[in-house]
Amino acid sequence: MKDRYLTFALGKGRLASKAMELFEDIGITCEEMKDKDSRKLIFVNEEQKVRFFLAKGPDVPTYVEYGAADIGIVGKDTILEENRRVYEVLDLGFGKCDMCVCGPESSVDLLKHHEMIRVATKYPNIAKDYFYNHKHQTVDIIKLNGSVELGPIVELSDVIVDIVETGSTLKENGLTVLEKICPLSARMIVNQVSMQMQTERIRELISDIKRKL
Repeated sequence: MKDRYLTFALGKGRLASKAMELFEDIGITCEEMKDKDSRKLIFVNEEQKVRFFLAKGPDVPTYVEYGAADIGIVGKDTILEENRRVYEVLDLGFGKCDMCVCGPESSVDLLKHHEMIRVATKYPNIAKDYFYNHKHQTVDIIKLNGSVELGPIVELSDVIVDIVETGSTLKENGLTVLEKICPLSARMIVNQVSMQMQTERIRELISDIKRKL
């Protein structure tokens, strides 16, 4: 029974656009979101009892964990980095790319011999987990917020951990993919309490989306 709103937090940008296309395919619409001049923060479809809001990617799992949103659409990289208590229920298949260790060709040996190296990244938690728990290599992780490709170029770091889509930026800057950490794509996450309280509605939504993927 639709006695309350189902609230969605969408990562701003391409993910939100693709997610809304997918929702429209299964009959969930929100005309308010199509108004590009709107200053609204929350967009509602009263008839279908759904509402949407846009958030910065790293904030989406936080909104979902604390129940401010029942459902979130966000990249797998953000889920791994933020490590929030949420259910990851669906791989939506768009926004595909890879999390990789990148650097100049000359850094290949540093990764093979488990030497102490410096790693620049926007994703310190993913980098720590990969080097400490999978490679068993001690590293000095340097958090950057901007173009991490600069790290090796200005000798701040030996390698970087970053998302790679086409690899063209790496190539232009004399860097290459040295190791792949994991594949990434857009995922649907669900609040743990919402999954219990709105089980039927959420499961129906997941089934409808699965049929379209």
